[in-house]
Amino acid sequence: MLFAGENLVAQGHPNLILTKAGVAEIQRSKNSAPLFEQVLELTKKEVDAEIEEGIFVPIPKDMAGGYTHERHKRNFFILQKAGNLYQITGDEKYAIYIRDMFLEYADMYPTLGLHPTMRSYATGKIFWQCLNDANWLVYCSQAYDCIYDFLTEKERQKLEKQLFRPLANFISIENPKFFNRIHNHSAWGNAAVGMIGLVMKDEELIERALYGLKNDGLDNTMLDNDGGFIKIEGQSKAGFLAQLDFSFSPDGYFTEGPYYLRYAMTPFLIFSKALSNNRPNLRIYDYRDGILKKAVFALLNQTDAQGQFFPINDAQKGMSWKAREVIAAVDIAYADFGKNTMLLSVAETQGKVLLDQHGYEVARDLAKGMATKFKQHPVAYRDGANGEQGGVAILRKNNRSDGEICAVMKYSAHGMGHGHFDKLSYALYDESGEVIQDYGAARWVNIDQKGGGRYLPENNTFAKQSIGHNTLVVDETSHYEGSVKKGEANHPDLYFFDASQEHYQIISAKDRHAYPNTEMHRTLVLLEDETFRNPLLIDVFKIRSPEEHQYDLPLWFLGHLLSTNFKYATQTNRLTPLGNNHGYQHLWEEANAQPTTKNAQITWFERGKFFTMTSSVVPNDELILARAGANDPNFNLRHDPVFIQRRQAKSSTFISVIESHGIYNPVAEIPLSPFSGIEAVNILFDNDEYTLVRIKHKNGKAWIFMMANQDTANTSTHKITVEDRVFAWEGVFALKIEK
Repeated sequence: MLFAGENLVAQGHPNLILTKAGVAEIQRSKNSAPLFEQVLELTKKEVDAEIEEGIFVPIPKDMAGGYTHERHKRNFFILQKAGNLYQITGDEKYAIYIRDMFLEYADMYPTLGLHPTMRSYATGKIFWQCLNDANWLVYCSQAYDCIYDFLTEKERQKLEKQLFRPLANFISIENPKFFNRIHNHSAWGNAAVGMIGLVMKDEELIERALYGLKNDGLDNTMLDNDGGFIKIEGQSKAGFLAQLDFSFSPDGYFTEGPYYLRYAMTPFLIFSKALSNNRPNLRIYDYRDGILKKAVFALLNQTDAQGQFFPINDAQKGMSWKAREVIAAVDIAYADFGKNTMLLSVAETQGKVLLDQHGYEVARDLAKGMATKFKQHPVAYRDGANGEQGGVAILRKNNRSDGEICAVMKYSAHGMGHGHFDKLSYALYDESGEVIQDYGAARWVNIDQKGGGRYLPENNTFAKQSIGHNTLVVDETSHYEGSVKKGEANHPDLYFFDASQEHYQIISAKDRHAYPNTEMHRTLVLLEDETFRNPLLIDVFKIRSPEEHQYDLPLWFLGHLLSTNFKYATQTNRLTPLGNNHGYQHLWEEANAQPTTKNAQITWFERGKFFTMTSSVVPNDELILARAGANDPNFNLRHDPVFIQRRQAKSSTFISVIESHGIYNPVAEIPLSPFSGIEAVNILFDNDEYTLVRIKHKNGKAWIFMMANQDTANTSTHKITVEDRVFAWEGVFALKIEK
């Protein structure tokens, strides 16, 4: 173990993110980086306007979205920018502005009690939660670093005694449940304490940041619904290095999902950068076989064709590569992780760079025309510190001239307090966005009118529940009975993944813990064939149980329902909720039907495209059309449609195929291929060992999907006879085409 005091590098300020050498390089050559100059000029205008307006350090009182919250938040962003401007331009007005604002904070901070809202598990002082206090200190430590030598010794002593050290102690010692666990909140806390410690050369703070509090008084009974406590021999495993140990899988997948990794990349990378500058012997960039580099590329790949992050677990939709945290991640990764020119194309999309040497290098090399296209690729990411807690798989066909098809299947660990009960769920995307959606979170981030920008009650009662996802629900009860503790203790397992074939990609995973005495096994195949305009998504969901249950398989399609091949009874005068609990209470039942054929088809329209799902059904199935929004008195939920296939059975198998088959030109008012080309989807054979599915096109062509359900060996041979026909193949999966 390397202790904080080892290998202390003696250097002047700035030495956290921006460095003296970096400043010199920028000043010498910034004309060779037009994007950097553009950002520099825009930042000057922004900060100059704030200086002209004056300093505002109000007494804290508001939740997120309220005036005092947003004012203090704006302050820390502006202070960090002003610090960099002072170093790059040499104009002392920026240093004076920072000094004067810091002194006002130093006068105010000792007078503050806990934030009056008292609405957080770890209430802050400047903000309503400690997390935001840590945000403030992460950014302000950089500003302090930039003006450190400008200040007098007396000024520094006042700031450190009345503001920075008390705030660092408050975030850590006074809030161990916030600081001493594995969580994105704690990553911010660790970075805040460590970075201000590096500026002040306070070895105690630095060691606390790296290794956590030695005696935090916490135990696993304090887990509640937040997760993140890891006990080893009675001592909490915590601190920044523990975050790197336990938050990431060996592939760089972040257990809370990409939305929260996007947010956490700032403390992970900038504190690591500060450690790299000041504690090189720690070799933080090499830690866990370069886990931070893996995390950056894993993060960028967990996006659709628009660069928007998959809304796994709690997530606000629309978050993308253009987020400020991702700009920082791309710039630091490019400058420090080997100058991968694919990152330059991401930076080009972002249109912004950091105002430091990392951003300068990116802008310089963009100006040289060095950017290459960032390749989003199919992959199965492992989850868990040892890579043994399931994972998330991405099937992706993006080598097509007319767009992309991408399916994301989640079979990961729960994801701590931000996790959802959505084992073996999936979402589907094309080049313009979602086709089959993951709801994301019930939250309006930083919009004060909606619960102060916090998670809304419906996040727990609906958005996290299994019925709100594209996965099987047994007896109208969410996976693990909706218990975070049970979810954290279990996970699905990868059965098979193959993205190496030219015409198809496949992911298959099993879950044995979501329901007692029940095994769920889902397989998704992305199939490309010249017969179809776009690749098909084939979904095979097997459920095995010795007892009879009600099985509901929802499909959260985005768009307007156009037609079905079954007659349904519509509730036109009065709607009733579909159930009473586990998210069902939030679904209006709009229509229902009994199938009269062996297939059920629904066709919908969205963003100028036609989509059809064809499902294999049995006579006693119930087909339900429903919509979110019931028992939602404050209109917190989106009123999205869902199609539910319901079945009473013991063991059973659900088969469906999703086809994107046509487009509509609203100017010419002409639809092209508005009807599905699929004639039938049926099960040829199905037992515990094998499943054979046949998909038939209207032109007579058919595809037979053959899979071994218990044997993943590529060398195994399989042979079964169905109605005098012999089917034989080698390996887990095979595809046979009949013409």
